[in-house]
Amino acid sequence: MDIAIVSIFFWVMILVGLFSLKAVKNTAGFFVADRRGTTTAITGSLLATIIGGSGTIGLAGLGYSKGLAGAWWMLVGAIGLMVLSIFFASKVRGFKVFTLPEILEAQYGGSTVKIVASFLIATAWLGIISAQIIAAGKILSVLWPGQLPLLMIISASVFIIYTVLGGQYSILRTDLIQSIIIISGILVCLVAGIFATKGLAATPGQLPEGFFSFPTSPEFTVRELLHYFLFVGATFLVGPDIYSRIFSAKNKETAQKSTMIAALVMVPLAFGITFIGITARMLLPEIPPESALPSLIMQIIPAGLSGLVIAALLAAMMSSADTCLLTTGIIISADIIQPLFGSKMSEKKLLMISRLCVMVAGTLSLVIALEIQSIIAALLVGYTIYSSGLVVPIILGFYRKRLKLNTLGAIVAVIAGGGLGLYLKTGGYNNLLLVTLPLSAIFLIGGSYAGRFLSLKKKTNVIKA
Repeated sequence: MDIAIVSIFFWVMILVGLFSLKAVKNTAGFFVADRRGTTTAITGSLLATIIGGSGTIGLAGLGYSKGLAGAWWMLVGAIGLMVLSIFFASKVRGFKVFTLPEILEAQYGGSTVKIVASFLIATAWLGIISAQIIAAGKILSVLWPGQLPLLMIISASVFIIYTVLGGQYSILRTDLIQSIIIISGILVCLVAGIFATKGLAATPGQLPEGFFSFPTSPEFTVRELLHYFLFVGATFLVGPDIYSRIFSAKNKETAQKSTMIAALVMVPLAFGITFIGITARMLLPEIPPESALPSLIMQIIPAGLSGLVIAALLAAMMSSADTCLLTTGIIISADIIQPLFGSKMSEKKLLMISRLCVMVAGTLSLVIALEIQSIIAALLVGYTIYSSGLVVPIILGFYRKRLKLNTLGAIVAVIAGGGLGLYLKTGGYNNLLLVTLPLSAIFLIGGSYAGRFLSLKKKTNVIKA
């Protein structure tokens, strides 16, 4: 029964991709669904994208290991979305572009900053897609133990296929279906967990002291909270996957309303999924944290319903992976490859290359996934690289004239900020990560000053000549 439910889910997703293929007439259809997204479609797609591997297996694992304070992983995202809705969503939608790097180009001028940002995003997002593939494989391993590599290949193949076929139309349609399945599955698991623990009263394993402490706890410090705000929450305020939803909205009002609704729904979901992790700690105290959710499903959910929950979790992984995959493929094709050809590239050729880039990015992500073990660790590396290099230039770019910022400053901030974040994170210097965003601002302002100085010097030399 459970296997049948999962198989049907896979085939429905592919059929939606085939159906969406007819709707894609040009790059605008493939990139942003012709900007026809309604509030329902955009909200559903945002929720499905956000509640991915990190928002299910990862967040439940944080609840298992860190207690109630683990909910901050999703709460910082909700706060980031609220700020985006109130201050920036209408501005982002006002740019009639397809990708986030194009906003940088519009803010600072010149294609160089767009290309540099595109390389950084593509690098970071490959790791994030990989994390979703790992999570999907771990979920399927509940039904087929010991086959993790094969299961990752199967799940990756499904979302690569429907993304290549229908682009943004496929994603908006599949995400709306997936968001309903995801929330239903989480509710089933939460209710079953409460009954199994008799309202969190049955505790076969002793919970650590302060497990229900909030906002911080012995297992979750203020420093960790700041890391989450700066490197996770910031990707919701400025994120290529989030912005791709805003670009697809039919108008500014839809963009604002959708991001706020999604943010409000995320708050109860954050605590609900964290409680599921705490439930797993009570009932299964000796398992690895990121095995909490899959193990709990097999322990307390009856056959049939467990298939629904597994399908819900698969939907969560795939809806995040497909958005990140499409975004990465479009950025590579439209913001890196197309500028090299200029006006010589036709619309038909760009669409073909975009599909090819989506396929290549998906394949590379799968290769990375087969080498990585931890979902949260993989995501933190990607988020750190991205946030360190791009958050400050984009946010301050909305006030570029007032702050006297220019192209050289943006390029310096993207390269130096992203490079510093990568070096500190992979080098194990986690205690120094909090300085990356302030330094990014210094790089931006200092680089802009240098740009003005060089420009003035060039003009002076021309006058003398």
